[in-house]
Amino acid sequence: MNGTVEVIPLTNLSLSFVPVALVLVVLRRWTGEAPTATYGVGRMVVQLLLIGYVLTFIFGSEQPVVILATLGVMLLLASWIALRPIAAARAVVYPKVLLSITVGGLSTLALVTQGVLAVDRWYQGSVVIPLAGMIFAVSMNTVSLAAERYEAETRRGSVHAEARHIALRSALIPQINSLFAVGLVSFPGMMTGQILSGVGPLVAVRYQIMVMSMLFGAAGISTACYLSLQKPDPIPLQK
Repeated sequence: MNGTVEVIPLTNLSLSFVPVALVLVVLRRWTGEAPTATYGVGRMVVQLLLIGYVLTFIFGSEQPVVILATLGVMLLLASWIALRPIAAARAVVYPKVLLSITVGGLSTLALVTQGVLAVDRWYQGSVVIPLAGMIFAVSMNTVSLAAERYEAETRRGSVHAEARHIALRSALIPQINSLFAVGLVSFPGMMTGQILSGVGPLVAVRYQIMVMSMLFGAAGISTACYLSLQKPDPIPLQK
């Protein structure tokens, strides 16, 4: 590697679909669910191609209003998707989820971009938008897990404090597992990408520490905010 990211030729890129095709064949023979997976792969390719053009425009605009609008749309969509497991209660719970992801996500994003990275312009799209995507996505997933588990526990008859405890602990399991596994079992995408592009491992490690910390923090803050907004059990009236 020479310090720059080399463009992958389309013929080489097509080789990455070989294991995908093998999995689709197995799915078709064993489960008959190959059409769903095929649609998923196709949708992934189309979405990434489209977002590539969109990001090119956003990064080139360097306009604060464009960055703010993009962040707003990302927050609205993340909050909506987070409630997929409890879609029946989406209309009621959506404002709480939106507020929670906004508080946890934007506070973490501001700290990382303005404090850790100290970017020249807060609306520097090439830095703010990719980091926001990572932060909002992990917050979305964690809040989604917490919302589903909290509702399940309350249906079982658990009191608010117990349901909140179980929901928070369960929702953070993936993030805590990733803290234990990073560097031993897995090499995350950002660190791998930097090393492949020629960045020294020790420099890449610093960035990965930042990423792992911001993801865990954003996920935990957003989830704690959401669970704090749930109604506690009413205090029974004394007779």
